[in-house]
Amino acid sequence: MAEAAHNRHPAMQHVLDFERPIVELEQKIDELVAFAASSGADLATQIEALRLRAADLVRETYASLTPWQRVQLARHPLRPTFTDYREGFITDWLELHGDRLFRDDRAIVTGLGRIDGRKVMVVAHKKGRTTKERLECNFGMPHPEGYRKALRKMRLAEKLGLPIVSFINTAGAYPGIGAEERGQAFAIAENLKAMAELRVPIVCVVLAEGRLGRRARHRGGRRGADVGECLLLRDLPRGVRGDPVEDRRARPRRRCHPQDHRPRTCCASG
Repeated sequence: MAEAAHNRHPAMQHVLDFERPIVELEQKIDELVAFAASSGADLATQIEALRLRAADLVRETYASLTPWQRVQLARHPLRPTFTDYREGFITDWLELHGDRLFRDDRAIVTGLGRIDGRKVMVVAHKKGRTTKERLECNFGMPHPEGYRKALRKMRLAEKLGLPIVSFINTAGAYPGIGAEERGQAFAIAENLKAMAELRVPIVCVVLAEGRLGRRARHRGGRRGADVGECLLLRDLPRGVRGDPVEDRRARPRRRCHPQDHRPRTCCASG
């Protein structure tokens, strides 16, 4: 019965399991407000109490999310995408296409615009909302031509002296055979090297997925949390997260004699 009611109510279609008590309480508040307006009853005290209870529930829920719940929140279908932010505060938008080598990768969007009146170069991931848009954008997973497209525009920004603003929202690079054949790993490595050498400021904004951090923090209300840090390093196996392995740390390290120049003998220790 409860599941049927959940499916019938349009507001509950994209609600995560741990969000459902919050949404149900907010719906009760809305119903009480509508009843008070239609009947003329004075329910201000009850409504205010429910709002305080809802605020406490939001804080308690998002302060104790599990790593997987953070991933779910980062992948929420109702989260704002780059298109929403672009329409919200980026003016004089001019999109720039192509990598001049293969094709235009729609998973990466680049262009010129103004943020608060200042000219910037924008490099962003695009996932799309509808099924058609997601297929066109490959669900936000770039190909090598997408990374090369971003690199061309970042070098153009350096030539023009424009700051770069990057909006990150991706599940990762596309791991297909064609992408690997066109040099996926090399394209990513080339971008990392070039970005470290650019002489203009780079501001990275994590919209949802795309960052590995030690902890994730909740700032504000539901679906507005800083959930880009989807995974916690302490939840990864030892060695993957960079911690020294016990048997290697306990193993005695052999010291090389200054006159011993045999690389096989010197490098085999440890």
